[in-house]
Amino acid sequence: MKFNPLGKTGMTVSRLSFGASALGGVYGNVDEAEGIRAVHTALDLGINYFDVAPAYGGSLAETVLGKALKGIPRGQYYLSTKVGKYTQPGAYGNDSLDYSRARIRASLDESEGRLGTDYVDIIHLHDFEYQQRRHTEWALSEGVTALLELKQEGRIGNVSFGIYPMDLWHRIFNTLPADAGLVHNHYTLHDSRALELLSVAKEKGIGIINGSPFGSGLLTGREAPDWHPATVEDRRCFREACALCERRGVLISKLALQFSSQNADFPTTLFSSSRSESVRRNVAWHEEPFDATLLAEVQRILAPVRDKQWHYDAAIERLTGQSRRSGKPDSLPLTAPHEPARSA
Repeated sequence: MKFNPLGKTGMTVSRLSFGASALGGVYGNVDEAEGIRAVHTALDLGINYFDVAPAYGGSLAETVLGKALKGIPRGQYYLSTKVGKYTQPGAYGNDSLDYSRARIRASLDESEGRLGTDYVDIIHLHDFEYQQRRHTEWALSEGVTALLELKQEGRIGNVSFGIYPMDLWHRIFNTLPADAGLVHNHYTLHDSRALELLSVAKEKGIGIINGSPFGSGLLTGREAPDWHPATVEDRRCFREACALCERRGVLISKLALQFSSQNADFPTTLFSSSRSESVRRNVAWHEEPFDATLLAEVQRILAPVRDKQWHYDAAIERLTGQSRRSGKPDSLPLTAPHEPARSA
């Protein structure tokens, strides 16, 4: 495993990093013992950066990750979690957003208790574009101020953000005090817009964490989860690309991980899995060269969805039956999706 400095954070991170969303059941039911083995396998293979959030499984992911890291010397790994977004246990998509100073500080205390630590290397301000951006300015004012206070107090190492929309990323990188950014779904087989951020990131020393190499399930070789906003026609493009890869004897998930993780301009690429065998496979894939000819053919098939802006919030709102304007939840929560290809 190779390592890179993450901007000016002071962290030297492994080229592949471990996202713990799968430990919270975001992609299907989790066997806790196997999830713990997955974390230990990642450590054994040289992965030294782990990311999680209280929103993943209603704190389940943090709980399982904390159990997995118990007894591991704290100096052997970097750890990040998130604040601002909270999900009811067993009710994927039924979220509450709170970017107040008091809730952020309480959230950090709660996360540290579950994770078994008194220091977090990075805190990401989480998903403040959700609920039609009603809370975005709150997050970027009081929320950012709260994180800067925690950094000054030595409670956290770095201030970061974890969102999707590119217009907000440009605003953050150009105008806000960001140490890092978890940029997801923007350096994949069908979306390369994260490249737009590289020059300002280099200029300001912002560490980009490249997330979601499997495109939130679109690039796994299985049907994307119901909560993904891709249309029927969009999904047809991905099935066609998958079929081409199968004819060439290559899993599209393998090509997707290789393409995303092997660009040296991104210090680390974050994937999620709750299975040790998938962790091993992803590390092995990352270290193999990919077929450039096949990549070009796949990207031609995916041209109709190239750099498409997905509306995750609207899709989750539709599936949960929740009116984000009224804040009144329906009685039928969204069922958590399957774990795509055991590696996304």
